[in-house]
Amino acid sequence: MKKTNTKKLAMAGVLCAVCVVGSLFSVPVFASKCAPVQHMVNIISAVLLGPYWGVAIAFAASLIRNLLGLGTLMAFPGSMFGALLCGIVFSKTKTTWLTYLAEVFGTAVLGGLCAYPVAVLFMGVDASKTAFYAYIVPFLISTAAGAILSAVLIESLKRAKVIKA
Repeated sequence: MKKTNTKKLAMAGVLCAVCVVGSLFSVPVFASKCAPVQHMVNIISAVLLGPYWGVAIAFAASLIRNLLGLGTLMAFPGSMFGALLCGIVFSKTKTTWLTYLAEVFGTAVLGGLCAYPVAVLFMGVDASKTAFYAYIVPFLISTAAGAILSAVLIESLKRAKVIKA
């Protein structure tokens, strides 16, 4: 039991570091920075560790990115909703393609809609000039790229028999 938790904690730390370093490769789209590596890690953590670890990794990486000036407050809703949803879907179905779709839906739709109040309340965005669905498209671009990256990586690891997913 203790050995398993230590392994999970070590894996979570590595995945969190990958998120932070991967955020150096971000693309600005409207008011957010699209960081597809975050979404790739969300899916990998869902497959390897589970939903709660995935949310913890997404939160920690978002916090570190913000403290280092590598991200915006959009990192929180843009990563945590997808991590939770894809983690839950994988834990219930053990199907990777549904997990990829859950990450895209959770981040783009749920995270995109929840980013609006964050932008208005904490980032000073003018509510009268911004639609409530304005963050869906940038989040969709980022999470779709991350889902493709993770699909390539996970399918390669499955073929090499490194993981059973």
